[in-house]
Parts: sequence; structure tokens; C-alpha cells
Amino acid sequence: MDNTNESMLDVYLFETNDLLEHLDEILIECEKNGSFDKDSINEIFRIMHTIKGSSAMMEFNSLTVISHKSEDLFAYVRENGIKHKDIENLFDLMFRCSDFLKAEVGKVQSGEPLTTDIGTFEKEINDFLKKISSAAPSAAKAPSEAALPAQKAPAAAQKEPNGEIIQKELGEGYPCAVKTFFDEEAQMENLRAFMLVNNLHDACDDFRFYPEDIETNSATSNQIMKDGFLIFTKDKIELDKAILVIKSFTYAKNYTVICGEAPAAAPTEKTRSAAGQPGAPTQLKAVPDAEKVHAPVKQSLINVNLSKLDSLMDLMGEIVITESMVTSNPTLQQAGLDNNFTKASRQLRKLTDELQEIVMSIRMVPISTVFQKMNRIVRDMSRKLDKKAQLVLIGEETEVDKTIVDSISDPIMHLVRNAMDHGIETKEKRAQTDKPEVGTVTLSAQNTGGEILITVSDDGGGIDRTATLEKAKKKGLLTKPEEDYTDSEAYQFLLMPGFSTNEVVTEYSGRGVGMDVVKQNVEKIGGDVSIDSTPGQGTTIVFKIPLTLAIVNGMKISVGGTMFTIPIKNILQSFKVPEGSVMFDTDMHEIIMVRDKYYPVVRLHKIYNIDTEVKDISKGIVILVGTHENSFCIFADALLGEQQVVVKPLPAYLNQFKVRKTGIDGCAILGDGNISLILSVQNVYNNA
Repeated sequence: MDNTNESMLDVYLFETNDLLEHLDEILIECEKNGSFDKDSINEIFRIMHTIKGSSAMMEFNSLTVISHKSEDLFAYVRENGIKHKDIENLFDLMFRCSDFLKAEVGKVQSGEPLTTDIGTFEKEINDFLKKISSAAPSAAKAPSEAALPAQKAPAAAQKEPNGEIIQKELGEGYPCAVKTFFDEEAQMENLRAFMLVNNLHDACDDFRFYPEDIETNSATSNQIMKDGFLIFTKDKIELDKAILVIKSFTYAKNYTVICGEAPAAAPTEKTRSAAGQPGAPTQLKAVPDAEKVHAPVKQSLINVNLSKLDSLMDLMGEIVITESMVTSNPTLQQAGLDNNFTKASRQLRKLTDELQEIVMSIRMVPISTVFQKMNRIVRDMSRKLDKKAQLVLIGEETEVDKTIVDSISDPIMHLVRNAMDHGIETKEKRAQTDKPEVGTVTLSAQNTGGEILITVSDDGGGIDRTATLEKAKKKGLLTKPEEDYTDSEAYQFLLMPGFSTNEVVTEYSGRGVGMDVVKQNVEKIGGDVSIDSTPGQGTTIVFKIPLTLAIVNGMKISVGGTMFTIPIKNILQSFKVPEGSVMFDTDMHEIIMVRDKYYPVVRLHKIYNIDTEVKDISKGIVILVGTHENSFCIFADALLGEQQVVVKPLPAYLNQFKVRKTGIDGCAILGDGNISLILSVQNVYNNA
């Protein structure tokens, strides 16, 4: 496949996936309301129409056929409506269409062959259309024809030059026309023209366009790129409507207005950019047009491959390292820094910070892209498990790094399925409680500054602590009497590989695979998982993850000859401890009182077996750190200063030694070429 086709495929996959997600959102919202409103019907028709056309151009037959049949179905519904008794069946059928199309797109992405045996499903859609239209004698017109205005020019016109086509259409009752050119970067001009026609159907009552075979003939792409895309209307009012649509169309670059007052009149032209500004004049005399008065502002959007953003992020990281190398150069330090160099280095740091913020913001996407997908899971499982449940979304506008969003999609999906399967009670059990009849699964996201908290909770039956400990006992996991385990410690067993309290294997659970994978996926992106549950009231699972992965502000510390970096977001305070301030708890662990509260002390030289001369706590430095779970003190030799560092992952071969669990998250290359190990504060605590 050449680069052009690969680029076209990328555009196709991006837009089709986006349309299918939007389709699910519309279907779920309409199902909650128990009916299809006019706008939703029109939108579903447009979605299917667009998928049909773009799939036909890519020669994906299964996608083309099923989307075409769905389009016909909604063309009929748009014109004739649907009886209330058939609405539930229509919802089920369209959800199945959505699933089929998403599965086929998935096959395209993975390079698998598409489904060829679609006759049964195609017939099912046809039969449903026949069923709802059989009682409607007025529906003699074919669905596609009933839904779309007349728009075809004579077949012979396809072979004529554009000049003759224009004269022909102007003389056949379409005296006004507009020629549109698309942005060079848009590519797939015939698909853009097809999308524009789709938008015009909602604004204009009657129009024609040329080339007319944009859906089925990919060769029209070059023709449109060279000669433009022509739209003909019956009068100036319809022309003005068409121009407003063109101005708001994302991919439109400029347009040319062509008017002929009567069949014999010579046409005149005026070229304008899509934003309404005059463009390059043509050789024909320009006529005044008033459509520019209320021109909407065109959105300037561009789709960028994620790999390019990854490369940009890597480059940004190298800039941060190089800046550190320059400003901390030993030669400059020895020579003494003059005011000009100091000012220049501060300005460089300022610009580097601003550039980093821009690069980060480009990668940020709303977490709603993940949250919205969960509506479908709750809807389907409610039906299959015969449970009544609703999904509540909070903070879905919170923005997170794209890489992180992709990484947490599967863990969130698993937790929502768990909440529906294990958490929400059956109708019978729920009826015996004082809870509402409809259970609630809540998904929330909250930006806490340097991190984001994602919470999946339900108001179901909660976790059975006794059953959990009993299962742990059978597996030989208990290290102390059951009664000595706190609830939090007991629930941590659920995150271990192969641990499941379900005795029966179902479609959704009981295979012993799940929560450990959730934990692993979250830990891969530097996050951690905590579980809280109240029997009879529900369960809450919290992910605490970084907003982004690549660059962190950290405090460098030394322990012997080793340097560590503690993320600034985890540091609460650093201080010197007077001699004799250390006390011991009942287990003879060191503790220190800070602001009338006792905190345990973790000596890094002990847990990492580092030789150091600083072992007296009064000779070193103590850093009070905290996570959403624990706060404690880290003892080190000295503070070396704050620095922005680029997080580099540890070599893959170290995974076998479970280095991350010891508290080392990655490493950073410093300006002087040394390597600093980046600490995961929560894992340091767990390891200690």
C-alpha cells in the first residue's frame, strides 16, 4: 500500500470510528427517552450515509452494504416515522448494526479479512424495513429516493467539460452555482465533497452537484482538486444557504459564485475564500453578492498522527536535557556567570516551560472519549443480567494525555463490568433493601493538580471481606491471622493474579483474570489502584495517575553515591531533625512527630542497600512525602536542588526483577550526564 492509500485509510478509520462512537451516544440517549426525535433521526441517517460513501470508496463491501441498508431504513423513518410498538426492535437492530460496523472497522485496523457472509444480517434489516413500511401505502417511493432531493444531471453531462456542464445546468432551471475548492491537506477530495453534500441536504431544498458520482468513483478526487466541486441551486436564496454551509465546512478553502439571471444570460463569477474574504479574481466579470455579511468563523482543525506527537514529545524532552546541560556546565560554573548569561538562561527556561506546556496541551484529550463508551456496557449488561442500572458521569470534560487515555480504557471497562456483575444486586435482592429500584454506577474524573483521580463506584452489595480472606487462605496468601487484616489490606488480595471470589464462570467474570491486569495497566503509566468497600452500600475503586508521562518537576536527593529524584507533587516538607527526635512505635519502627502527628521514617540506604557515611538522622535531611493513601518521611544524605527531568523507562529486562515494586519508576539523564533514579513514593512505602 502506498503512502497516499495509507493516509486515506488513516483518515477513513479516524472518521468512521468517531461516527460510530457518536452513533452509540445518540442511540443510548434516544433509548433513555423512549423515542427518536427528528434531529437524532437526521443525524443517524447522515452517519450511515457518510460511512456508506467512504466505505464504498475504500472498497470495504461489508461496511458499505450494512451502512447502506441502515441508511435506507432511516430514510424511511425520516419520511414516515415509526410506530411506538416497533421502536424497541429498531433500537436493538441499530445497536447490532453499530456492533457489526465497529467489528468490521476493527478488522480493517488489524489487517484481517472482512466478513463476506452478511446475507442473513442484510435480510434482517430488509425484513424489518418491509415490516414497518407494509402498513404505509404512501411509502411506494424507494427509501433512498424519498429521503434525498433530486440531484442527478443527465449521464451524458459527465463526459462534458465543466464549462458546458455549467451552461447546461444554468439553462435547465438551476441558474445559480458555486464552485468550491478544498484544502490541499484534506486529501480524499471526493469524500470531502460527499460530506459537504451531506451537510447541504439539511440546509437546501433542491440542488444539483457535479461531479455526481463522488460516492462510487474515486477518480473524481483528482477532477475536484483540479477543477473544483460544483453546486447548482434554483435561486439566489438557495445559493445563499449553500454558501453559508460551505463557509462553515472545515475542509473548504475557497469558493466561486457563478450567477446567470436567465438561460441565455452569460454567467458571472466571483471568487472568495471559505471565510468570506476575496480570493484571486477570474477572467469573468464579478457580480456583487451579499452572502459575506454574516459569514461564520471557520474552524481551523487538523488531525495529527499520534506517532508524530510522540516524536514531538521526545524532542521536547531532549531540549529539556540540553538546556540543563548548558546551564549547569561546570566550565561556566567555575568561570562565574555574568548577568547577561543569567538573564539569557532564565529566558531560555521560561521559553522551554512555555513550549513544554504547548506540547503537553496538544496531547491532552477529554476523558469523555472513554467515559461515554461505558454507557453501552451498562445498557447491554442491564439487559443480559436482568438488572436495572444507570451510569452517572462526573468530570468527563477533564483532559488527560492521549497515551494515558488509551491505557486506562480497558481497566475502566473491566471495572464497570465488575460493578454491573458483582456490585449491582439482582432485582429480587435489591427489592429487599431500602435502595432505589435502579442501581447506579458512577464514573468520575478529578484533576488534583499534578495528578488525576478516576473513580469507579457503585451502590451495590459491596465486597464480602470474609469470602475474600477465605479465598486468600485457600491460596496460602495469608501471613497473619485473618482478624489482623484491615479492610484495605484484605481488599488488596483482589488485585493479585488469578484471584477471584466467583465460584461460577460467567460471560463476565469468574475466570480469575481481571483485577491484576487492571493494576498492571495502571502501574505501567505510573499510577496506583486503591479499593474501598462498605458491605451493603457499595464499592469504590480509585485510580491515581499522572496527568502526563514524559516530563516531571522533581527534587534531587543523594544517598551515598546514588542520586534519586522525588516528584515535587509528592513533597510536603523538608527539614533537619534535631538529635534525639526519633521515636519508635510498638513494632520498633522509627517515627518522627511533625506538626503534632507521627510519621514513619523510611531510610533509603537501608531498603536499597547503599553504602553511605550519613546514618545519623541529625546529619542528613528528612523529606515529608505523601500520596492519597499514605504520608511518611524519607531520610537521605542531602538535597541537591529542584530540576525538571525527562522520565526514561527502565530497560525491559529489569521487569523480571519487579523493580517498579521496589519504588523505582524510571530514570532521568541529568545535565552533567549522570543518571538519577525516579522514585514512586507509594511503592517506596509499600516496599519499606
